[in-house]
Amino acid sequence: MAVSVVSRSLSVRGVFRILLLLATFSFLPTSAFAQAGDPNQPPAPGTVPGPKAAEQAPAAAPTQPAPQQPAPEMSTQESSPPLRVPVNLVLVRVVVRDSKGNPVGNLKKEDFQLLDSKKPVPITHFSADTPESLQARVVRPDPVPGEPAPAAGATAQPVLPSRFVAFLFDDTRLKFDELLRGRNAADDYVKSSNVASDRFAIVTISGQNQLDFTDDRAKIHDALMKVQKRAVGAVDTSGENACPPVSYYQAYLAEIQNDADALNTAVSDALSCAYNNDSHFAAAAQALAQSTITTVYNAGDNETLYALRRLDEMVRRLTATPGQRNIIFVSGGFIFPTREEEFTAVLDKATRANVVISTLDARGLYVVLPGGDVSNSTPGTAQTIGLHANFNLREESDKSDVLEEMADGTGGAYFHNNNDLEKGFKQLASAPAYSYLLGFSPLKATYDGKYHNLKVTLTTKEKYDIQARRGYYMPKHGADPIEVAKQEVQEELFSQEEIRDLPIELHTQFYKMDANDAKLAVMAHVDVRRMRFRKAEGRNENNLTLVAALFDRNGNFITGTTKTVKMKFKDDTLAKLENTGMNIRTNFDVKPGSYVVRLVARDSEAALLTAANGIVEIPQ
Repeated sequence: MAVSVVSRSLSVRGVFRILLLLATFSFLPTSAFAQAGDPNQPPAPGTVPGPKAAEQAPAAAPTQPAPQQPAPEMSTQESSPPLRVPVNLVLVRVVVRDSKGNPVGNLKKEDFQLLDSKKPVPITHFSADTPESLQARVVRPDPVPGEPAPAAGATAQPVLPSRFVAFLFDDTRLKFDELLRGRNAADDYVKSSNVASDRFAIVTISGQNQLDFTDDRAKIHDALMKVQKRAVGAVDTSGENACPPVSYYQAYLAEIQNDADALNTAVSDALSCAYNNDSHFAAAAQALAQSTITTVYNAGDNETLYALRRLDEMVRRLTATPGQRNIIFVSGGFIFPTREEEFTAVLDKATRANVVISTLDARGLYVVLPGGDVSNSTPGTAQTIGLHANFNLREESDKSDVLEEMADGTGGAYFHNNNDLEKGFKQLASAPAYSYLLGFSPLKATYDGKYHNLKVTLTTKEKYDIQARRGYYMPKHGADPIEVAKQEVQEELFSQEEIRDLPIELHTQFYKMDANDAKLAVMAHVDVRRMRFRKAEGRNENNLTLVAALFDRNGNFITGTTKTVKMKFKDDTLAKLENTGMNIRTNFDVKPGSYVVRLVARDSEAALLTAANGIVEIPQ
């Protein structure tokens, strides 16, 4: 049986001493301090008292009730990792650029002012992402104590993923030539990218021909070449053969806004194309126009819903990746006239999960023609051509605004009006060198279920451009403290940032059972001296939540376990633990391979967090 140990800040002798104890006890405090020969010390669970102990133990009378057992000093409950999101903290990702477009990285909390519906709100959370802080999140393997450095030419340590880029293609709206240029530019970028820690995924709005995150360049190339235009049930009624020609934007104006111009334009076009302007068929033209408007609106709304759902799915997928998280949305834009809540919910989830959404307009350098796209005949009649031009200009403007707002709201960038799409991918694939995360907790009075405008300003004298989300939807109630605590653990579990607020160290050990199976132990060593306890009924109380999780070499979440340790130590037990510390162990059955180990812990008294990373390479 092969044994390998990876440790932090301990000698080899100390590590094996811990491992020896852990091989017998998953938790040391309740059993390691039993004194030999003490008749008052109950046997450990699952053991049988020896003969001498049995002779000394008096038999209880059958009619006497069993004596009440004292509360255990420590109990553990095991469950799956928490995966819920609270709603009482609004986060705003901000990128500040100078006059040359370079990100500014020397700003502090007091340099920002945050306005919620034009009213200043206190910034309760502030953090800055810098090249140094981003580099610190990259998982590094621990050296094995006592082992010499690998010789020259020896196999290098496994390089595990630290940056995830999802190419999301709008294959339902882009024209074939636009989609072709976009996928070819993405392919050229991937070929030129040789960073071993990068992982790429290919995603489409239609859900066809997708590829999960991988570093296999051949698979990425094959998936990109299969991306083509797809339909999701939309009806094309805006081309030269449509009767009457109605765009989604026009249908929205007529169906939802009751816009008279939009409706009358469709009726006039229907009378012309279907009934040769015979006024006797005015009622039939009215019915045809209304039917077409309803059909086009429902189809367009369905396409919008597809796009928002796919974006939401990708944000949730990236939330489970341990590193920098990027989505590059390759599109010509879309509108969401009745889906504002879903759109802002996507931005909110992305901001919370530190997912950067950048947008690339695959149309390249183009000009919006008042009469419509140059590839199609001008829709409508001589009487309605001007109104169609107005609808077209307004729709194209709104589509561009959506791409810009999506990038601004998540700290991404918007690449447009440029035919060098490969250059665009190079610019968008990486997060900005410097960005800031502002957060505030809305007052209970503002839980109104309405949309709130946001604005970020600077108190500095310099003239900078500010890129930030423009608003959010406020739910009708806030999250309770338990949900907030779960979310804090969840957010840190799928991060690479190391936090050392709680005095907990990560250790890992694996046993090779045979060629195909191994057991991996993830251990948390708790320095009890530096923890806060609450005195209650003569006990020292605190609850510790620990989540241990495994990720594979492509950053995919494999499994995880949550342990809630309820501590109610007596004074003498706590005194002993202050000298020895406490060890908590989680076991996993694994196969040979490379793994990222993530340990996150949070206590209930001080509400502090610790998050640590480790790499385990189990040989074949």
